Amino acid sequence: MVIRKIKKFFGGSGEKLPETEEYVEVDIGREISKKVKIVVRPFILKSFEDVGRILEILREGYTIALIDIKPLKAKDIVELKRAISKLKKTTDALEGKIAGFGENMIVVTPSFAEIYRGEKVESVEKK
Repeated sequence: MVIRKIKKFFGGSGEKLPETEEYVEVDIGREISKKVKIVVRPFILKSFEDVGRILEILREGYTIALIDIKPLKAKDIVELKRAISKLKKTTDALEGKIAGFGENMIVVTPSFAEIYRGEKVESVEKK
């Protein structure tokens, strides 16, 4: 039957085969049922070399880093500036956010998270 239709189509009988729609099944290769959890992870920046490990974890994409810079700040301010610059460049490349949090903390978030940068800090009090 199919061969007859093909012969008619190419034989010049003037009759064209009806066009059929074709569907292609695409496997995206991911399991949708898995839930990805976001990890808020503290770090202590004691030397410039500690930045490498922090950046490895940030590149995974599911970590919000709380970095204590006090030890490096007390030790070497030039190294601290280098470390923060490296963190900022990588964070920008990952489309994340970085901000100071108090005097001795830095917060680094992935691209899907925002850092509140309001005018003032609100206090929470019981009434």
